[in-house]
Amino acid sequence: MRDRAIPQSVAGKKHVIFYKEEMETMGLFRTAVGRGPKRLELMTGVSGSNTQEISTRMVLEEDSFASILYLERRRAERAGKRYVLMLVDVKDVLAGTGAEHASARITRTLCEITRETDIVGWYVRDSLIGVIGTEIGKASAQEIRQVISEKFRSAFSAVLGPERASLIFVSFHFFPEERGNGDSTDSANMALYPDLFRQPPSHRLALGFKHLMDIFGSACALILLSPLFVLVALAIKLTSKGPVLFRQERLGQHGKRFKLVKFRTMRVNSDSKIHEEYVTRFIAGQVANNGRKNEKQVFKLQRDPRITGIGAILRKTSLDELPQFWNVLSGEMSLVGPRPPLEYEFKAYDVWHRRRVLEIKPGVTGLWQVEGRSRTNFDDMVRLDLKYARKWTIWLDLKILFRTPAAVVSGDGAH
Repeated sequence: MRDRAIPQSVAGKKHVIFYKEEMETMGLFRTAVGRGPKRLELMTGVSGSNTQEISTRMVLEEDSFASILYLERRRAERAGKRYVLMLVDVKDVLAGTGAEHASARITRTLCEITRETDIVGWYVRDSLIGVIGTEIGKASAQEIRQVISEKFRSAFSAVLGPERASLIFVSFHFFPEERGNGDSTDSANMALYPDLFRQPPSHRLALGFKHLMDIFGSACALILLSPLFVLVALAIKLTSKGPVLFRQERLGQHGKRFKLVKFRTMRVNSDSKIHEEYVTRFIAGQVANNGRKNEKQVFKLQRDPRITGIGAILRKTSLDELPQFWNVLSGEMSLVGPRPPLEYEFKAYDVWHRRRVLEIKPGVTGLWQVEGRSRTNFDDMVRLDLKYARKWTIWLDLKILFRTPAAVVSGDGAH
């Protein structure tokens, strides 16, 4: 058995005692009564499923395991308690004869060598088995990998033999995701978010319609607004040196990087350090209004010395955002969605903030732009983005699009 990273082809529980009412509502737990004290058995929540029972442990099917992983992730966001998702790659072992017998022996072994508070289930049926290791405390990732890898190696060698055990690979995924480990990217580890890829057909159909609406809407906007593009480009060129367009790396859905296009509003070769420091303090709630009356804390840096005269007008009217229709047409953004963050913004996020980057594609306009804009603090902005992702419908997109022109004309909260 070897420790390795999860294959790129795969998109990527303090065990909680619920009250009876909570268990019935969730449909994931049941209370067994009739002899002695009550005990809890983990259930899949799907009647008639093929869930395997290993002694008093249960091996969950894919959808149930993804649901439990989602709940554990949300719990960790609130409580700040770490857990580890271990993905046991068994597809090579199950590829030969006797796959069913080998599968039973592997799952039984995992249930025997893991704690009762750990959750075992199929991450991908007949390919990846997931184990959610809860309450891992402050132990280092390296220590956990070393101890568990050796434990798994010994156990699998004993039941399968060294040769077959060497075909099993284990990858470790810690939540909250750990930074500073030499990884050059700060995108999310999608192994921890399988629920984002398990959408019902009706939702996938609606997302397909949203994509078509993005293509049609952005194409029409680029054609109809082309005279305005020319006027803005001339104004920028005549008032400051440098290119008309400004390209900046942002993080899109699932942390994927892309180049966002805007009209240039700053002087050439401006240092981003001043904005990075401001945004970091703003996200942490450490920005004050310096005692000025009627001045609220805003996400964008005010009286930014890097901005040109025409740039201030473009920002106030949001005309600098128009070239982002190219990003929509290319599929990197949507007409409606959360604003795409800079990398250093993402690094300053709290754990729960990161969901605004993961759950839906970024947009040119969004719920924050029409309801809060720069008047809200950062936590409220994130809550609006998560509310949009949670309640998204085509009709909601249309309502936001219809409200956007009024928000732009009013300029309320724009900087």
